[in-house]
Order: sequence, then C-alpha cells, then structure tokens
Amino acid sequence: FFVSSTSTETDSLIREENENKKKIKKMAILSNVSFSCNISLKPSLSSLPNSTSSRSPCLLRCSQEGKEVISPLESVVWSLGEEVSKRSLLALVSASLFFVDPALAFKGGGPYGQGVTRGQDLSGKDFSGQTLIRQDFKTSILRQANFKGAKLLGASFFDADLTGADLSETDLRGADFSLANVTKVNLTNANLEGATATGNTSFKGSNITGADFTDVPLRDDQREYLCKIADGVNATTGNVTRDTLLCN
Repeated sequence: FFVSSTSTETDSLIREENENKKKIKKMAILSNVSFSCNISLKPSLSSLPNSTSSRSPCLLRCSQEGKEVISPLESVVWSLGEEVSKRSLLALVSASLFFVDPALAFKGGGPYGQGVTRGQDLSGKDFSGQTLIRQDFKTSILRQANFKGAKLLGASFFDADLTGADLSETDLRGADFSLANVTKVNLTNANLEGATATGNTSFKGSNITGADFTDVPLRDDQREYLCKIADGVNATTGNVTRDTLLCN
C-alpha cells in the first residue's frame, strides 16, 4: 500500500484496521462461519500526502470453501453482524418454546396423546382401546365419544361434557371428573379407583354395572342415587360395585 508522508497518521490507520480485523474474527466465530481473511489497504486519492482525509478504503480478502472472495470491509462487517442477529433471534425463539403452554409447544394434549384434546369439541370421537394416560380433556365436549377399553389413568375431565359417552371397561384410576357432566354415560366394568368427583359432578342416568368406585369421594346425594342403581362385580378388580360405593 501507499505510505503516507506522515508516519503518525499511517500508524494510526494500521492500528484501526487491525482492530477491525479482530472484530471480524470474533463475529465470524459467533456466526459459525469458517474462513481466513487478510485486510489490505487499497491505494486511493484519500491516501495521498495532501489529502483532506487520512482514511483509506479497505478490502477484505477471504478464502471460504476453497473460493476467494474480495469485499469491502464495511459490507462484510454488516453481513456478519446481520448473521449474528439472526442466529441470536432463532435461539431466543427456540428457548421460549419451553415456557409456553405444552398444548401449544408440541402436538398432543398429554404425554401419550396424539392430538390436542383440551377445550375441544370431540363429540363422537373414537378413543377406544387407546393409551391416554394423564391425557388432558379439560373443558372439552365429549358427547357420545367412545373410550371403551381405553387406559385413562390420571386423565383430566375437569368441567368436561361426557353426556352419553362410552367409558365401559376403561381404566380410570386417579382420573379427575371434578365439575364434569357424566350423565347417561356407560361405565360398565370401569375402574374408577381413587378418581376425583367433587363439585357438581353428575352421574345421573349412567350405567354403572360392575363399576369400581373404591376411594372415590362423592356427595351424599350422588352416593345415595348411585346406590339405588348399583349392580354387578368389576371384572378386573373383583370388587362388588355396591361395596365400593359403601352402600351398606
């Protein structure tokens, strides 16, 4: 490059360009770009002894994937800065997924579910024989839905409408029926051991032949009603339905 008549100005310019080179290397590392570069000063009128400016245009000569690329220093710095910003934004968005509602973060309304089932109209849907452990059906409409033989341990039917649904032969241990409408439901041979049925949960008109209500907290009026229609023995637990309801 052209040597200025003033050595002090030249030394200052070289130091400045060396600092720029260091900045570019740091930004290249952040943006995961692998290349080697050399900064060189391009002769121009601005570098002449009597010029009003001591700055010289700077070119960045880079070798990336076997190809040589020569670009103005300022444009390279801008490109690398933009790349770092994009990668930072992507990392921030990815991290934020861990703090949103699980139903929005991944497909599935529960650990073993294949579809979002919370707050949905799932009337008439067929869930028979499926494994839906701890599935979230909160506030969903499940009228005439078919759950026959499904594994629903710990599933939540909080404030759900199960009118006319088929829950026969289901494993409902620890399920939550708080505030749920369980009227006219087929609970034949269902195992509800330890399930929750607090609030205005209603089993009016349901078939509970062979259902196991062991340790299910029921309102007195609900227990009295169920004891009037209770019959059968649970095929899985061998417990008499009336005994599980403490009818005696």
